[in-house]
Amino acid sequence: MIALLQTLSMILTLVWWVFLIMIIMSWLISFNVINTRNQFVAGLWRVVNSITDPILRPIRRVIPPINGLDLSPIIVFVIIFFLQSFIANDLPRMLLS
Repeated sequence: MIALLQTLSMILTLVWWVFLIMIIMSWLISFNVINTRNQFVAGLWRVVNSITDPILRPIRRVIPPINGLDLSPIIVFVIIFFLQSFIANDLPRMLLS
């Protein structure tokens, strides 16, 4: 059971990194530091968006962008933090009780 919890925590950490990459890339694209006309950048951007959009879409329905500021990645970070804390601290205690 511990291995399953560690694997789930590792997957959440991987998702966290993908979202961080998406945020940084969106800033770099917005400020024209990197260009989506570059095939590598465009391909990476498509992959990152295809991973993050299904997670962000339901959150964006509830919390739309405010003055052009998309808060949905912050909500995802909070959810990931909560789940990792729950997996690391509370769930093992619940299973041992």
